[in-house]
Amino acid sequence: MSLIKALLAEGHEVLAIAPHDAYSDKLIAAGCTFVPVLMEKGTNPFTDLLLTWRLYQTYRRVKPDVVLHYTIKPNIYGAIAANWAGIPAINNVSGLGTVFITKDHISNIALRLYKYAFRYPAKVFFQNQDDRRLFLRHNLVRAGITEVLPGSGINLQDFVPAAKYERHNPFVFLMVARVLYDKGVAEFVQAATQVKAQYPEVKFQLLGAVDERSRSGIKREKLEEWLATGVLEYLGTTDEVATVVAQADCVVLPSYREGTPRTLLEAAAMAKPLIATNVPGCREVVQNGINGYLCRLRNSPDLAAKMVQLMQLSDAELEQMGKASRRIAEEKFNDSYVIQKYLHAIAEVTAKVKV
Repeated sequence: MSLIKALLAEGHEVLAIAPHDAYSDKLIAAGCTFVPVLMEKGTNPFTDLLLTWRLYQTYRRVKPDVVLHYTIKPNIYGAIAANWAGIPAINNVSGLGTVFITKDHISNIALRLYKYAFRYPAKVFFQNQDDRRLFLRHNLVRAGITEVLPGSGINLQDFVPAAKYERHNPFVFLMVARVLYDKGVAEFVQAATQVKAQYPEVKFQLLGAVDERSRSGIKREKLEEWLATGVLEYLGTTDEVATVVAQADCVVLPSYREGTPRTLLEAAAMAKPLIATNVPGCREVVQNGINGYLCRLRNSPDLAAKMVQLMQLSDAELEQMGKASRRIAEEKFNDSYVIQKYLHAIAEVTAKVKV
């Protein structure tokens, strides 16, 4: 939204091309022209081919000067459609999802699709150096068109620390993520079970949408099973994430891999101590021992140990960790930097087209 507002402020017309959902009206209210396009979940090659055709027809109809793509399907099929339509594209690899986590025939197909589609964009932004190096190692993209951004950035005015530090009683660990195995939800629940055995008063909360159709989606039945144990409190979904984060003592993300996780950026901007896995994306935001702790991948005992370690810090030490989080957010992840990089890339791409 920050980028959209910046583009509108520069006098550009912004069209949002996406499936219609609850956010469509918000985009319109912000000043966008909303253009609905059907985009189905799953990996059916025929529906994906139809998506490429629908995007091509849409691009031909609305005639944008440049297309900005996000997430795997628009990055792949949108790049192909934009090339067919003769329109320059800027892709943003905001995370690799399950493609580089679950090695199977689907991930092999995805790699081939990336290699084919990424011949076409004028620019490809990555959200961490690990992802960029991985794409270059697999020869999926030309090095010359790539650049690394600090995630999607964070609006430091929207996410602010509390006026005064205060430890909650009981202590609250919050995980903000879609309910997916790849996000480390199972490890979070297992670690919570271990910690609660020793400290029964501690609270563990999960905020995020259930996505059973995802390849790593956790069934609602499984979530209900966890909730029945009393170990976990499920908060559902909300547009007011900052309000929930404000009530937490620590934000946890035991994810298997990220671009640069927005949930950690938001929590860092709000001066919260963090615990995350030592994997690409997460380790860009969490500096071990400085603003939180990094735990081992798929290792709930280590995650539980880090939770106990953090919980046993004094109020002064927790406050210092929170201040370090805010400082990292200010120095590395201010969204004004991301916006300037996009404005520069758009100017560069459209100048080449005019020439």
